Amino acid sequence: MRYFNKILIANRGEIAIRVMRGCRELGIETVAVYSEPDKNSLHVKYADEAYLAGEAHPSKSYLNKEKIISIAKKCGAEAIHPGYGFLAENSEFARLCDEEGIVFIGPSYKTIEKMGSKLGSKHMVSSAGVPVLPYTTDGVRSLDEAKKISSEIGYPVIVKASAGGGGIGMQIVEDESGLEEAIEKGMRIAKSAFGDETVFIEKYLVKPRHIELQVLCDQQGNRVHLYDRECSIQRRHQKLVEEAPCPIMTDELREKMAESALKVAEVSGYYNAGTVEFLYSNGEYYFMEMNTRLQVEHTVTEMVTGIDLVKQQIRVASGEDLAISQDDIKLHGHAIECRINAEDPLNNFSADPGKIVRYRSPGGPGIRVDSGIHMGYTIPPMYDSMISKLCSWGFDREESINRMRRAIYEYVILGVKTTLPLHHAIMNNSQFIEGKTHTHFLTEEHVKKNLSMYLREEEARMQTLAASMRLGKEAAAITAAVNVYIKNVQDNSGR
Repeated sequence: MRYFNKILIANRGEIAIRVMRGCRELGIETVAVYSEPDKNSLHVKYADEAYLAGEAHPSKSYLNKEKIISIAKKCGAEAIHPGYGFLAENSEFARLCDEEGIVFIGPSYKTIEKMGSKLGSKHMVSSAGVPVLPYTTDGVRSLDEAKKISSEIGYPVIVKASAGGGGIGMQIVEDESGLEEAIEKGMRIAKSAFGDETVFIEKYLVKPRHIELQVLCDQQGNRVHLYDRECSIQRRHQKLVEEAPCPIMTDELREKMAESALKVAEVSGYYNAGTVEFLYSNGEYYFMEMNTRLQVEHTVTEMVTGIDLVKQQIRVASGEDLAISQDDIKLHGHAIECRINAEDPLNNFSADPGKIVRYRSPGGPGIRVDSGIHMGYTIPPMYDSMISKLCSWGFDREESINRMRRAIYEYVILGVKTTLPLHHAIMNNSQFIEGKTHTHFLTEEHVKKNLSMYLREEEARMQTLAASMRLGKEAAAITAAVNVYIKNVQDNSGR
């Protein structure tokens, strides 16, 4: 059955290619949109058709709602898949699609609006019996009120933007003396980033785990979950390593969290693929937010369940009933995803855009690489720094870790700094191997010291690779850059 004849993918890079692959398997034609710097990108070449959306800045291209809808109408696309980021959780874009008779592959714009408000969603799920952390039930209205409520909740607390996401604007407050500055800063950032300065205060957990449940719902009210993912290893509240299933999960905890996740989907009127995120600490879990889109880390869920989430999204968007029941969904093995970013982990994860002079992706049993780049590709500075998603699957967690180590060893990316050495350090860290992770894992000293050791290994490997590939002057430049990198590690770790 062909669900749509043509779908426009309103995104770029690896997620655009990922969606196009699902479409191709279903016999659906694909349409790419691109900005001027992306005219030679892989997603443009992979699509059946491609159209210029605008200038480099996202607001002039990938965030240009009217232009993208105009292209969809011009080329005859019946549906738009937003991927993640950009317009994926933009309720106004979903509403415009609806008005123009174009299917938005995601939930309804009304649901996006409901779950896009952190305050509103907390009210709704709390009323349905889903556990939440203590929080201010309204936006902060005065400093005196904020002080009173924070004292009642108990420090530390965190100031959050109600309309926010991705950790933007979050301010941790250890005691009353820092509250006023955190609120003012949080409101400024929220206004600038989201156009809504509303902030609220919530109890802050010092070293929680970040655990999420994947849900899939159709438009007829059928709902299933596809088990759990562990996403605790983060930088600046953004994930770097994800795995499925969560290594500390018990049958009892999973049953409770899955029940809560499906309750969130029910009370929000959710359909399509979505993720319900929780914080877990001391045996208790708390609803954090719902991502009303496909997640970056959907890959590990696909690897342990065998279910293609993109194709399921398309089927649901076409109005079809879910073809799978809860009993059909089984866990098989363990999967890990490492986000490979063009970033310098020792310089506050600052982006390192530039030209990739050599590229070779890993392969072999249990390895999956979702990527939108190639050798000679120049990573532009105005978009997300993610190069690829490197995933491993194993019969159990130990085999998945071993395969990830091997894949990292095989992965060759020369020309820009990447997070590969960091992932090498994480995969060899005893605390990670034992499953003892939390959201501040990367700030701990044992990780920093591991990174120093593995960067030395990376230096030797890169020198050998550069020489064997006869890079000449490029080899010398790469070696010099690595030497500086290692010196920075040693200085930062006090060695």
